[in-house]
Amino acid sequence: MSAMSTSYSPQSSRRAGYVIHVMTASGAVAGLIALQAVFNDSWRAALLWLIACQVLDGLDGPIARKFNVTIHAPIIDGHVLDLVVDYVTCVVVPVALLARLQLLPQHYETLVAGAIFLSSALWFARTDQETDDHWFNGFPAVWNLVVPTFLIFGSSSTVVMIVSLFLCVLQLTRFKIPHLVRVVPFRKITLPLTVIYLADLSILSWQYSDATGSHPTLIEKYILFGFPLYVTGISIWRTWFKKSA
Repeated sequence: MSAMSTSYSPQSSRRAGYVIHVMTASGAVAGLIALQAVFNDSWRAALLWLIACQVLDGLDGPIARKFNVTIHAPIIDGHVLDLVVDYVTCVVVPVALLARLQLLPQHYETLVAGAIFLSSALWFARTDQETDDHWFNGFPAVWNLVVPTFLIFGSSSTVVMIVSLFLCVLQLTRFKIPHLVRVVPFRKITLPLTVIYLADLSILSWQYSDATGSHPTLIEKYILFGFPLYVTGISIWRTWFKKSA
């Protein structure tokens, strides 16, 4: 038990644990609001609510581990709760945005959207989702980052389809992709780059116009495209050049 949790009474720790579970579950509510924005053709609002979902998802895990919620609030399985919320916010809402904006080739929308739902459901059910040293096996279904990038870049429907299907296949592999917060190698580089990348995505989402779309600067494009390339590079290193921990 951590020093943080031992400084509170059992009742206080239990209440804190369930508050953290509610915080995790609130991501589903944020996802619902994002989905409503999609149906209302409010693309900027949808992007911003997806960012809010990402922030909640990034905060609840470290806080839950700090307060040992598995000990103090054991009736709710935080891992299962997190998977349920993530499927809504990372898969359902982005795919709805993908379809509503007609970013896919007209005759292949259902095929590609179905492939994303199917491969993502299988990924979330994997028993080997994460290695002991916190690398994900396969693309970790972060469609909430991929689809906004398509939208901001104004990607063609063919590019969207090819990249989406490639990532669907990647979800079912053992290609190692880092947990951006918990992986130790390169952390001093990865964490600052993650913050810069998410800040860039947030700014571009804030600046997005429902009428005229996005007009990112050259440096904003470099950040939005360069960070995934960096992650791909260290993923290749971990998958093929570094022995398992």
